[in-house]
Amino acid sequence: MDPILAPSPPIAMLRDIHGIPPIPWWPPAPGWWLLAIALTLFALLVWRARARISLRIPIPGITLGSWRWEAAAALRDLRRRAGKGQDPKQTLGELSELLRRIAMARLGRPACAGLVGTAWLDWLAAHDPNGFHWHERGRILIDAPYAPAGALRSRVGMKDLLALIDAALAWVEVRDAPQGRRHGLRQRAIQSLTRRVPWLGARGNARG
Repeated sequence: MDPILAPSPPIAMLRDIHGIPPIPWWPPAPGWWLLAIALTLFALLVWRARARISLRIPIPGITLGSWRWEAAAALRDLRRRAGKGQDPKQTLGELSELLRRIAMARLGRPACAGLVGTAWLDWLAAHDPNGFHWHERGRILIDAPYAPAGALRSRVGMKDLLALIDAALAWVEVRDAPQGRRHGLRQRAIQSLTRRVPWLGARGNARG
């Protein structure tokens, strides 16, 4: 029989066309996992650098017009001019003034306004939350006003000068915890250590 003329199959034997089953939303495809991990890492980086970012991107009412914003802008400008060859004596003089203003803005005028010489370096080393070595690397700050301008160029290298400016900028960027919070954290740490090492608490009470 001619296949063209062959009878078609019975209708009862025909089957409906089934659609594709819906794709489940869980678990996500590997690409979504990678995107989620990348966004999480980006958010953590932004959170850790939030202080530095806020001092570079002015936020009206939060950073713009604050002492931190003004100090950071002044230090960045000073660093740019120092990198272009500004006289080290002038750079160190401006840096000393900025450091004094930053210190008074952070902890108040009575805390440091009258400090000079080595006492000023001691104070900086004791209160800098970043632990910069002000005794060794900041000595030039108290010697610069009395040194001839020409002599400073041979004594102070560009690397050391920029390191001092960066240390001041880092001090502006870091945000200290409130005094009450720091005291509470310190007390809880001491109590926890005393519970773990009982003889330490007894020794401290005996000294008191």
